[in-house]
Amino acid sequence: MFGLLNKKKNNNGADCPNGECIGDEVKIAVRQVNVTLGGRKVLDNVDLDIKTGKTLVIMGLSGMGKSTMIRSILRLQEPESGMIFFEGQDILKLREHDLDEVRSRIGMVFQKAALFDSMTISENVGFGLKEQKKLKGPELEKRVLEMLDIVDLAGKENSLPSELSGGMQKRASLARVLCYRPEVILYDEPTTGLDPIICNVINKLIMDMKQRFGVTSVVVTHDLDSAKMIADEIAMLHMGKIIEKGTPEEFFNSSNPIVKQFVKGSSEGPIKV
Repeated sequence: MFGLLNKKKNNNGADCPNGECIGDEVKIAVRQVNVTLGGRKVLDNVDLDIKTGKTLVIMGLSGMGKSTMIRSILRLQEPESGMIFFEGQDILKLREHDLDEVRSRIGMVFQKAALFDSMTISENVGFGLKEQKKLKGPELEKRVLEMLDIVDLAGKENSLPSELSGGMQKRASLARVLCYRPEVILYDEPTTGLDPIICNVINKLIMDMKQRFGVTSVVVTHDLDSAKMIADEIAMLHMGKIIEKGTPEEFFNSSNPIVKQFVKGSSEGPIKV
């Protein structure tokens, strides 16, 4: 388990290369992570603490590396350098077998639901458990129906994805992740393209996962209202660096001119588009 750094001087991770100075309050600790894509530094020595059982929202302009950040946590994107600690292990050093074990404890809800068109909702939700965990029969069916009930899709198990709304597809995608009973869920733009009512439904589900299961969540979003609603902390990623991190109240009252312009949605300020 992780926690806050014991000493402020350790904030860049230089004094604790093995993560020994990270205690129980932080689930995932990102230290000096660098990612370059297409010749551009997307993540530039990023440090970030993700607290156990809390919801961290990552905000910022498009193309600033928010999705890259959460993909790096799962090593779907390989950083060039840095450390990402999960319960005492630097996952960037893990071999494939050990990495698979960590990944089984971290779920990801992608921007698009990524459901198989030819499969029913129950087949989609149970696909990973059937293929990877070899779960089958009544045990698999029970788990799938339980997760569909949690996301309020009971009765839709025999429907095809094309028969569901976009919001329902997102909820089915979340049910698929929940089947693994993850300790951490990463959400990549979970409310993009949804109307305000469905956005509210998704946000309440994110909060429910934290309250019901103690899930640690990381949510990438542009939606300021969603951030206010779900976040315990908000971090802003800009030009490859975390330039602000704090509670929603601290974030929305920040004196940082970049954050202030982003929150106001103003065309005037240090951000040039």
